[in-house]
Parts: sequence; C-alpha cells; structure tokens
Amino acid sequence: MSLDLKTLIREVPDFPKPGINYFDITTLLKHPQGLAATIDGLTELFEGQEVDQVIGIESRGFIFAPSLALRLGAGFIPVRKPGKLPAEVVKQEYALEYGTDALELHADAVSAGSRVLIVDDVIATGGTAEATGKLVKQCGGVVVGFGFVIELTFLDGRARLAPMKVKSLLTY
Repeated sequence: MSLDLKTLIREVPDFPKPGINYFDITTLLKHPQGLAATIDGLTELFEGQEVDQVIGIESRGFIFAPSLALRLGAGFIPVRKPGKLPAEVVKQEYALEYGTDALELHADAVSAGSRVLIVDDVIATGGTAEATGKLVKQCGGVVVGFGFVIELTFLDGRARLAPMKVKSLLTY
C-alpha cells in the first residue's frame, strides 16, 4: 500500500470518556483512495481462504464487511445491538473497555459448518469480537479468522481471541 492510511485517521482524545484516545475513521472513509486502499488491504489479508460469510459488527464493521464479502465471493451477515434484528436471534453479552453491552445475530444466519470471517474497524480489548465469535459457534459456524482496520496493541485484544487468526491493517 503506497498510501499511508494512518495519516487519514483522526485521533480524538478523551472520547467517549476521559482517558480514552479514539481513532476516528470518518476522515479515512471520506477519502476515496483511502477507502479503496482499506478494502484492498483487507482483501489481501484474507484472499485465498475459504470463507462462506463475512460478519460485520455494528456499526463500523458494516462499512467494510460487505465490500470484503463481495471480493471474497462470500455473503454478508450483520451482527447488531439488541432489538435491531426482526427475526429470532441469539444473544451474547460482553464487556467493553468502558462498560458492558450485548450483540445479537439472527438464529438462522449462520448454517452449521459455515466458514465465517468476522470484521470490524477496531480491535481494542477483543470483547466485541470474542462475543461475535461465540454467536457464530452457537449457531454451528466455524470462525476462520478476524479482520480489523486498526489494532490497539496496548490493549492486547489479540490474546483474547487466541488461537484464532487475527489480522489487522494498522497498529497503534
């Protein structure tokens, strides 16, 4: 990648609360070459793998997962906050670096044995990704890996997902 994606990401101190340094990707998304380079980079990380579906985690995972799914010849599945999906769901609670939350997946979204790649914009502590992986397994799917645009290595979320394959484009 000849474009330095880090130069397109804005750092916002003390958001969403004091002490948290937020990496804002909206500045990357509005840059056409930056967005294209991000999708290209994610595709390169997972090309050649057998993937049936790509799950995007609400909400910023929705930005990257559908394009990546198309490039990999896979389907797209959204994982959402509670109360957003209209049919029967499975639910998983998890801890964030600044609180707790839950995620839901349609109970019939992942077929038994389906090979699923989980995608989000950032991996911090790994709680959100771990919860999503549990949802996939609860439905009988196989998690083939996790893909992120940004990895906050100082929070060691990668260790929480071990021994699963974790790949990220940028690290801080």
